[in-house]
Amino acid sequence: MYKEVSKFKNSGSFQFSSNDDLEVVCNAPNDASGVFLVYSIEEDNKTLIMVGSTGTVQNDGTLKAKNGGLYEKIVNGHQFAKTARKYSWKTQLQLEKIEAVEVFWYETYNNKTKVIPTFVEGQILQLFLKENGKLPRWNVAF
Repeated sequence: MYKEVSKFKNSGSFQFSSNDDLEVVCNAPNDASGVFLVYSIEEDNKTLIMVGSTGTVQNDGTLKAKNGGLYEKIVNGHQFAKTARKYSWKTQLQLEKIEAVEVFWYETYNNKTKVIPTFVEGQILQLFLKENGKLPRWNVAF
């Protein structure tokens, strides 16, 4: 786990397999902005395969949040051929023969904590790049 996310108090996680309904198992809040980390679970190994974020900070310090927050971004955000994750993740898990993924989410910007979601996303991706020489396999670019 990355220490960059350990300071965020409003956080949680859930697991998803190709037999699950992402809309049901996702427990991320629909009124919060932040980051999410996706780990593949293959036998006894967990591997970071994606980092994502939602929420944009405006120049006056306010947050422009997308309707549905982290929940909406995780469930209905597009990935793999511009298809909502609630569909594309099932297919991708089967294609890659991944048992399940575990998604950890963190609210990074609220009344008490003001850390730009894409800043945290970038920090984690930078550390991953430094350690592995590439981005997580489900991240296309940053």
